Amino acid sequence: MTMQNNPWVKDFPILAADENGNRLVYLDSAATTQHPTQVLDAVTNYYKHDNANPHRGVYELAMRATDAHEGARHRVAQFFHAQDDEIVFTQNTTESLNLVAYSYGMHFLHEGDEIVISVAEHHSNLVPWQRVAQATGAKLVYLYPNAAGYLTEEELDKKITTKTKLVAVGMVSNVLGLRAPVEAIVARAHAVGAVVVLDCAQSAPHMPVDVKKLDVDFAACSAHKLYAPMGMGALYARAELLDKMPPFLSGGDMIGAVHEHSATWAEGPRKFEAGTRNVGGEVGFAAALDYMDAIGWDAMMAHEHTLLDRMLKGMAQMPWLTVYGDPTAANRFGVVSFNVNDVHPHDVATILDAGGVAVRAGHHCAQPLMDFLGIGSCCRAASMAATVMAGVTAAAMSAASDLLFWLGPPSRLLSPPFASPSAAPPMPKPSAVPASPLLAYSIKNTSET
Repeated sequence: MTMQNNPWVKDFPILAADENGNRLVYLDSAATTQHPTQVLDAVTNYYKHDNANPHRGVYELAMRATDAHEGARHRVAQFFHAQDDEIVFTQNTTESLNLVAYSYGMHFLHEGDEIVISVAEHHSNLVPWQRVAQATGAKLVYLYPNAAGYLTEEELDKKITTKTKLVAVGMVSNVLGLRAPVEAIVARAHAVGAVVVLDCAQSAPHMPVDVKKLDVDFAACSAHKLYAPMGMGALYARAELLDKMPPFLSGGDMIGAVHEHSATWAEGPRKFEAGTRNVGGEVGFAAALDYMDAIGWDAMMAHEHTLLDRMLKGMAQMPWLTVYGDPTAANRFGVVSFNVNDVHPHDVATILDAGGVAVRAGHHCAQPLMDFLGIGSCCRAASMAATVMAGVTAAAMSAASDLLFWLGPPSRLLSPPFASPSAAPPMPKPSAVPASPLLAYSIKNTSET
């Protein structure tokens, strides 16, 4: 399969859209993915034919809505290689992680206990644990990556101790795109009696997540990063842990019985699903997983690896650009964060947008990592199976030419393909970003790493 003939692009209506006079090149899938027609049709069909409130009525339409709701749970359970009663539907990964923090952390962690997290965590897997630590007297212990962005065996051995009661880590960093050594983390955590919370928001779109094989205790993901609608997520939790955890929210459908001065809770995951559910989103979630299965993990992973390899090799030809973390594609998954040296990332993103290229600029909800890197923010390009590298290359090179022309670079940098930059619109002088971040590889030095 060639990049030019990606058979999946046709499934995504938005990718045919005109963006600033160019075909859209969408490189912000780490923030949210676009939706294939197959998912859009599934959601529309549900609302046209099966919409009702699940678990509320005995009439036929309500029974179909209940079947759709529980059928989606079964599909997500299959995705995680879990049991149906181990899947809780939430709004997103953030809510899932907060559920664990408040229903497990607040009740089972105590003064003197230690919570181990990585400095590279998304705020959703960091701030809840800060609050748990403040409320319970537990202590936060941070894991720090090495110069290539990886957590080492030595760091795990030093930080995961007999005081550790919980380890929370992202399977793939949403900034560095690197996979955490989950197997080693789980082995060390369980050896000292600690539970492991796995943030799969950035891993689930790019690789299979078998929670039983990984032996994790909790795992969370967001449907909108898996080609499905926003407002939909899932939490996997071992059934025995769910059984002993109190509910996170209270209200309709999470109760067993209610009396004037007491109440009992529903069994299993329903104990954590208060209120009316987003069944349309659940249907879209299931349809997205079916869509990914139809493509196949081998095909998706091979395509994404080719995209990343081509992207990183292209960046290696730009000595004025810095990539964070391991600069090779071998161990990356879908995410490349970078800065144009001495140019504010917002300015870079704005110019790329003028060429129809959508990248994210900011701190990516990972400010402690930004501090560790010695930068305030950066640009992030994230690809998935529907990305077409031929379009990326053409649009990005044109936008890069505009960028160089606007900045007025030394003439030595204006070698092909930058010999004839297109005219860029007048823009204010960009703000400088701090140079020489701690955890970074200058692309011009990749041969030395």
